[in-house]
Amino acid sequence: METKMKALRMHAPYDFRYEDVPVPEIDDDEILVKIEGCGICAGDVKTLHGGVRVWGTSEENRYIEAPVIGGHEFVGRVVKYGKNVKGVKEGDRMVSEQMVPCGECKFCKSGYYSMCQRHWIYGFKKDAQGGFAEYMKFNKQGIHHHVPEELTLEQAVLIEPLACAMHAVERAKIQHNDVVVISGLGAIGLGMVSVARKLQPKLIIGLDLRQKRMDMALKCGADIVMNPMETDVAAEIHKLTDGYGCDVYIEASGSEKSVQQGMASIRFCGRYVQFGVFPKAINVDWNDIGDGKEIEIYGAHLGPYCYEPVMKGILDGSIYTDGLISHTYKMEDWKEAFDTAEKDPDAFKVMLIP
Repeated sequence: METKMKALRMHAPYDFRYEDVPVPEIDDDEILVKIEGCGICAGDVKTLHGGVRVWGTSEENRYIEAPVIGGHEFVGRVVKYGKNVKGVKEGDRMVSEQMVPCGECKFCKSGYYSMCQRHWIYGFKKDAQGGFAEYMKFNKQGIHHHVPEELTLEQAVLIEPLACAMHAVERAKIQHNDVVVISGLGAIGLGMVSVARKLQPKLIIGLDLRQKRMDMALKCGADIVMNPMETDVAAEIHKLTDGYGCDVYIEASGSEKSVQQGMASIRFCGRYVQFGVFPKAINVDWNDIGDGKEIEIYGAHLGPYCYEPVMKGILDGSIYTDGLISHTYKMEDWKEAFDTAEKDPDAFKVMLIP
């Protein structure tokens, strides 16, 4: 087996390098996989552009341990595994969840492993290198899943983002009579539409600035789509709900205006879920949360306990995936791929393949 491989490593803001690195070495409890494909997350694009939540403002508050191989939306096939690893054989197709939990903190011990205090996410830590590479090591503390052969490569790469989508929808506690608004119709937002449709709410409204994303949301199960640049969204939602406002607003765009729009659109005692990540601090009138509307606010982070149900949903067709991988590039063409993910109005999810 090779001792060197190609990988996309993050050295600093605006300094990603496709370079030769050693193939990871595994111990008796770890798994080595050959990467089939890895999606580009919006977080990866923000990392390239120096996102402060990753790079911090100093060495003391920096999250990323650069240089490090990025990528957390991966799928691969087992090429080697340690003697203590059970239930795995060469050729198995597998994913590992984004979070590598420590198993010792109070969050891990109480079942909230996605909020592990140590908080290692693949693609950001030296001991949890990511999938923008030919080979990748699954950490011994990771949570691994076998991937059905029936899934296409495109569907398999979507497991991680769709798990995030499912968890966010779960946080919203959607009921059958709810009017649900999902703002931001990228691949994860579209996944939210599919998962929300499985719950059969009264109405699902999708919001985005791009026509192709709105068209895709209708295929995924949205009843109505709106472009906030063309429609007074809050006013229209109030018209559709006899003046009350929506029951649930899920923010998946990471836009300050989307948050303000959500606060204006949601009813008294409504449920607001924040999933989108902002490039910097935002300004919102928090009086709407308490004194104004007594809104229930929920955060959504990663996709705990959602990988298996997502794979089941893809297999039975209840989670729509056709066309969600809109572009595929060789890993060596990562610059063009990142540019497409960031700027192409027709892009949903961009995938890199070694």
